[in-house]
Amino acid sequence: MPSFTVFKGSKEGKPVKATTTKPDELTGDKCLIKITASGLCYTDIHYKTADMALGHEGVGVVEAVGPDVKQLKKGDRIGWGYQHDNCGLCKLCLTGQEVYCPERAMYGYADLDQGSFGSHAVWREAFLFKLPDELTDAEAAPLMCGGATVWSALTSYNTKPTETVGILGVGGLGHLAIQFCAKFGCRVVVLSGSDRKKDEAMRLGAHEFVATKGKDKLEVSQKLDRLLVTTSAQPDWAQLTAIMSPGSTIHPLSVSGGNFTFPYGFLIEQGITVQGSVVAPRQIHKDMLTFAARNGIKPVIQEFPMTEEGIQDAIDKLEKGEVHFRAVLKPQL
Repeated sequence: MPSFTVFKGSKEGKPVKATTTKPDELTGDKCLIKITASGLCYTDIHYKTADMALGHEGVGVVEAVGPDVKQLKKGDRIGWGYQHDNCGLCKLCLTGQEVYCPERAMYGYADLDQGSFGSHAVWREAFLFKLPDELTDAEAAPLMCGGATVWSALTSYNTKPTETVGILGVGGLGHLAIQFCAKFGCRVVVLSGSDRKKDEAMRLGAHEFVATKGKDKLEVSQKLDRLLVTTSAQPDWAQLTAIMSPGSTIHPLSVSGGNFTFPYGFLIEQGITVQGSVVAPRQIHKDMLTFAARNGIKPVIQEFPMTEEGIQDAIDKLEKGEVHFRAVLKPQL
């Protein structure tokens, strides 16, 4: 039975090297993947104390295929993200909304014996994405969740190129959102605590930058038709009402604990939509990769070795806000 290395969470919150064993024969449309890169997402930190293999922004090379694999072959470069499976038969699956399937298999809830932190993994072909040549393995990894998440929010809910889109936070998600929105044709307004990231945000495609720290009231040259919230903690929602246009949409994209509390009167009187979303359905994920490759959209990355020490270093820096902008783990040859 083939065995391979994975890095799991632990009670102490430190990555632990372990071994996963799979059956000798690949069944159905399963593929054996040799992992070549993995992004580190803040969601991984939520599971660092769990007894499970970590990582969900995976990239690798197909090493072997099962009997029902139709398109992939040995040597193909592929990526995968948060979702691993679904029922394929319900209304949500049949209408391209499989990310909401009641039987969906998602990171943190299923397949806990393997992730993208490790040497290999076995996944269904149906949930693997062939990578465009324009993206290196390390560049593609953060797109598997971070890129797909912001792209899905933009394209699933009818964003128009004529819109003014605000992006709150310039981090792993935010710096990708700036690029996608700018290349999509939108006017991009970036909101961040200080001016520290202003130059880089403008270089990535922002048209306007607002430093929010210490301000009682926010001001922008043009009110926002849409706001992507990419910060790890919930913002002051009442403060943001001053810059939202009537009928605008707010997308809270990062994961935060507690309840969502928003000014009720403003929500009703201005016809505001607060739109939840998870990761991208597969076709939207594929579209994201095509768009990124065609338009030169790439994450700004810091590489770390895929070892216990390297993973811990990346996690520590991410928790301290010291990663610029996305950490990528690379196996040591």
